[in-house]
Amino acid sequence: MLPSQNTDFLKWQIKLVPLPLLPLELILEDDENDLIYGAGSGWVEARTSCDHLASLSSDLAHIPTPDTPCNRCQHPTENWLCLSCKDVLCSRFVNKHMLQHSQQINHCLALSYSDLSVWCFACDSYLDAQVIMQLRHVYETAYILKFGEAPPSRSVECSKGDQAEGGASSADS
Repeated sequence: MLPSQNTDFLKWQIKLVPLPLLPLELILEDDENDLIYGAGSGWVEARTSCDHLASLSSDLAHIPTPDTPCNRCQHPTENWLCLSCKDVLCSRFVNKHMLQHSQQINHCLALSYSDLSVWCFACDSYLDAQVIMQLRHVYETAYILKFGEAPPSRSVECSKGDQAEGGASSADS
């Protein structure tokens, strides 16, 4: 913006400059060139149900701390907690140990110690750990271990399929 001279006040003139055209979608791909769910819009909607919750460890109240390094390469950051066996492994952006673990052992649920998101490798989707009852406690435990306090309250409604038995809602796509 450039100021123009005026006797009483400054007026601003806006100079419009054409910008290069950008693609409407940014397509993110994983190592197998599969599209990542929701990546086309830049906004990823976490699922509120998952058919793989039965594979959760029965003791997610006791988990390794967020500063635990990868169990295979000892990388200190970008690590994920396997929610089936509680192994801590690095992300696909480091040495791909959690991805390999999921592919080799079929443990599909993991919690990121970076942002506390939960990913299901089988669904290829993020899961809303605050809505899905079976994930809420491990999310809260990880939050306390990472930040030293309970997570802020979030008004959420749990879907009918997310009751204690681990059933998944059929309404979710």
